[in-house]
This record gives sequence, C-alpha cells and structure tokens, in this order.
Amino acid sequence: MRAGLYSMTIEQRKLADATVFPIGLGGMPMSLSGRPPEERSIRTIQAAVDAGVNLIDTADAYSADDRDTGHNEELIARALEGRRDGVIIATKGGHVRTRDGGWEVDGSPQHLREACEASLKRLRTDRIDLYQYHRPDPDVPYAESIGALKELQDEGKIRWIGISNADTGQIEETRSIVEIVAVQNELSLDFTSPLGKGEVAACEEHGMAFLPWGPLGGASDATEAAGRHRPVKDAAAAHGVSPQRVALAWLLALSPAIVPIPGARRVETITDSIAAAELVLEPDEIAAISQAAGVG
Repeated sequence: MRAGLYSMTIEQRKLADATVFPIGLGGMPMSLSGRPPEERSIRTIQAAVDAGVNLIDTADAYSADDRDTGHNEELIARALEGRRDGVIIATKGGHVRTRDGGWEVDGSPQHLREACEASLKRLRTDRIDLYQYHRPDPDVPYAESIGALKELQDEGKIRWIGISNADTGQIEETRSIVEIVAVQNELSLDFTSPLGKGEVAACEEHGMAFLPWGPLGGASDATEAAGRHRPVKDAAAAHGVSPQRVALAWLLALSPAIVPIPGARRVETITDSIAAAELVLEPDEIAAISQAAGVG
C-alpha cells in the first residue's frame, strides 16, 4: 500500500480485506456545473493520494448533465495515471443525469450492466474495485438491481459490491443476495439519521465500512457564535483547527466502521480534511457535539 504523509502514523480502517486511510476523497464537486479548472482538480486528487488517502469515491453521474456522463471518472483516471498502485477507486451506477442537469434513477439490470461496462473503460481498468448501487429505483425490484451487480462480480468485472442511499431493510436484502462490503449514506452534523435508524450499527455488526457522503454538512454553521453546533466551534478553538476538521474527527470517533469521504475542489480543502484523522477529541467534546447534533 502506498505510504503517504500520514499513512504510516494513523491507524487505518477496514474495507473488506483491505485497509484504508480513515478519510477518503469524494470527487463529485470537481465535476458538477461550476466545477473548478481541471488542472486544479488533478492537483487536489494527487495531493490527497500523496498524503496517504487510498480511497477515492466517484460515480458515472458526477457530471454537469447527461452529455457529460462519466466526467469525474475520467478526471480521476487521468489524475492517477502512474499513481494508481494501492489506490481503491469506488464508483457507482444507477443514478443518471438529465439534459437540464437534473437527477433521475435507473436501476434496471440492463442499465447497470451498460453503466458498469462504461465505467470500466473510463477508469481504464478491467475490474472496478468497489461498485455501488447508487440509489434505489422505485420502479425496479431492489433484488433485481443487486442481482445485476452480482452477475457482474461473478464475471470478474467488480471486485467488491456496495450500496448507497440504502436503509436497513435494503442492507439486509442485499446481504441475502450477495456479500457487500460498504454502505454509502449521508451522515453529518446536520443529518444523523443513519445513527438512529441503525445503518451504521448494521455496518459494525457485519464488518462493513460505512462511507458518509456529505460529511461536512453543518460544519460551516459552527462558525456562527450562536449556531446550533456551537460545541464544534468551541472544540475548533480549543484545538486551533477548523470546524470542518472537528466535524470529521467527530464522525471518526462515533464508530470504527466510519470512513468519511468529504468532497473537495482545492488542495487546501482536502489537506485540512485529511488532518482530521490525527485530531483526537476529548470525550466531553464528543458528547457535547453529539448532543447538539441530536445524537442520543
């Protein structure tokens, strides 16, 4: 595994039979409308890898619209040319963009197969490390969508399978069909539902990674003197770090299964996020932040 700035001193976390740095990188902000210049995005990805990050999350739908499908996958492939060794790329299928930049779902087995084949080409690989069903399609039985991923895995096109935006019932249904190694759901100061509804606990119980998307939600509110997340601001001041770094350190303290994947558009942002892996919050700080976030 690639050794980075932090990777030799920070305790790693588990993803299937691999170890990963506690903080991953989410690629979405680099490819939506209003995205940063490509060169800056490539520097951001490379800075993350150089610092020890070895999990990068993307999706075919991370693009400006349907004419731009796969933009983020292609960007990541270019950034990692000659640097791919030891880096796990997680991508997703089942979410699609519309011409006007909107979002729709397509969980049909035919679409998932076509999407996976296209992702393989864009990522310049013959096997995707982690392929995740992006979002349930209400018009397609969940088992059919997961069955399509199992077929692709049986064919050697997928190493590991994960699911995203899934509840505990869908987690259990998926586990009855195929082994899954990760669940990627929203989790942040402002959205703690996976803690109360058991999604994080299910990952702990079954040895799966929980990959929070949008993990910095609410962190910017902590800069306000009277904001709901005042304990985050207080902890940031006490440690001399940003509220965003505290928010990620808090997530890491909640469960050993959690591996946040914050998005980034510039080197400075991901560098600050990565440093959360070495920030140790005091028990009373964790308790105060959790109480403010509504976590019992």
